[in-house]
Amino acid sequence: MTDVPDTDDAEQAPPAGATRSDPPLADADQPRVSEASPAPTERPISEDAAPPEVAVDGRPSAASHPPDLGAPAATSAPAESGEVIIEVRGVTKRFDQEGTTVQVLSGIDLDIRNGEMICIQGRSGAGKSTLLHILGTLDLPTTGSVRYHGRNVTRFTSRELAAFRNATIGFVFQFHHLLPEFDALENVMMPGLVQGRPRAPLRRRAHELLESVGLGHRIDHRPGELSGGEQQRVALARALVMKPQVILADEPTGNLDTSTSDAMFNLFFTLNRELGTTFVIVTHSDDLAERMPRRIVMSDGLIAGDHRRSSPYRTAPAAPPADAEDAGATLDPL
Repeated sequence: MTDVPDTDDAEQAPPAGATRSDPPLADADQPRVSEASPAPTERPISEDAAPPEVAVDGRPSAASHPPDLGAPAATSAPAESGEVIIEVRGVTKRFDQEGTTVQVLSGIDLDIRNGEMICIQGRSGAGKSTLLHILGTLDLPTTGSVRYHGRNVTRFTSRELAAFRNATIGFVFQFHHLLPEFDALENVMMPGLVQGRPRAPLRRRAHELLESVGLGHRIDHRPGELSGGEQQRVALARALVMKPQVILADEPTGNLDTSTSDAMFNLFFTLNRELGTTFVIVTHSDDLAERMPRRIVMSDGLIAGDHRRSSPYRTAPAAPPADAEDAGATLDPL
């Protein structure tokens, strides 16, 4: 995928050529690579083109061809509801920038269970986006480990990380990063096309997802012909097309008005309830935080608070938006 998340100034990746001064780790959880591993690049695909390859760090790898879109190449067995699926232990992150060491994360321990709805809050520079990137294997920690179903993904090669991301994690960011030359249906299909999935079942899956987010009537519209809320809903459908177990969202409604934001949040809750998808959302929205079952507060690179609600999350009160089409007034569950 080509999504490049927005981060706070203090959380930017080091400039090209920068080196890290940290001493090597001695334990078994030492990451195998020390620099960020970019997500696989989405490339334009023509209808008659041969199945594409996934480019990782400039090195093409052979695309896989699973026989059934509904059974992606998973890295582990499906998790039971409530099972711990992500374990973060002792994670730190430091950048060397122009001779200065910037400490972004200072020792994070975190468990995330299957089907949870979690929001992460904190002031700018607290490390929220950096933590999300490490959870999504878009970046690797300086020290510590991240385990999915007990497997330490910080020890994966770049090629293994790319395949793991595409099969396990969906991303939604503040900017939609849709490809302008493709229509909504093609944009949703893109992760599967990059992985070489068969077109027919992929097209059906993408169409169903667009219907589920209220955009069945906009499948042949390009991003420039869609409103901001519609663009974000296409991005959400794209994040779901490979049936990921986890959705990571970084300020997904930061560019949307209140009515559209409420519609997006309600859609997140619906998908979590209907599909059991785990959501981890970085947000500055106090309204969303108050409705989430679990709220993590970060400060100075540490988890300062981890709050859980005993009552279920609640959707935003129904209110006719100023622009019903933009806000997605009708959002049917999958």
